[in-house]
Amino acid sequence: MPSPNEVTQLLLAWSQGDRSALEELIPLVYDELHKMARRYMIREQAANTLQTTALVNEAYLRMVDMRKVQWQNRAHFFAVSAQLMRRILVDFARSRNYQKRGGGKRKVTLDDALEVSPRQDADLVLLDDALNALAIVDDRKRKVVELRFFGGLTVEETAHVLEVSSDTVMRDWKMAKVWLLREMSGKERDEA
Repeated sequence: MPSPNEVTQLLLAWSQGDRSALEELIPLVYDELHKMARRYMIREQAANTLQTTALVNEAYLRMVDMRKVQWQNRAHFFAVSAQLMRRILVDFARSRNYQKRGGGKRKVTLDDALEVSPRQDADLVLLDDALNALAIVDDRKRKVVELRFFGGLTVEETAHVLEVSSDTVMRDWKMAKVWLLREMSGKERDEA
């Protein structure tokens, strides 16, 4: 396991245009990216044809194209990676017409969706819509959910990335779960 400082130094070098830093970085973070992708894939529909390695590779390709990111540290890198993977999966789900009525969606509660468990099958499209609505109301709460749920970051890591206290992260996390539950329940009723 590379030190957070080593990863941060490579990220800073990459931000400054050093392409060799990216080549050194990827082997150091690949296992963590793969674990993150696996957490996403566990929550996906069983019929999903996208594989974990393909998700990591697609995120990598999109990351390489990101020219103006000023990487702050390891936690920032994984937060951006989580956001990219979320976008890829949501785009993939939307392309398979999961928004259509009766499109194979399985209703889940937010509490079920937020549990990290291989048995859960969260509807990422519905959650993504709710997160986008939350961003309009309170973008920091959306970021907390994204970093914790999708990125697998701890409360402390999330607090560091967002530059707030751990207590603030916990308050935002609790409030966001309640808000998202209400938002997702309303959309499920509308679609029924």
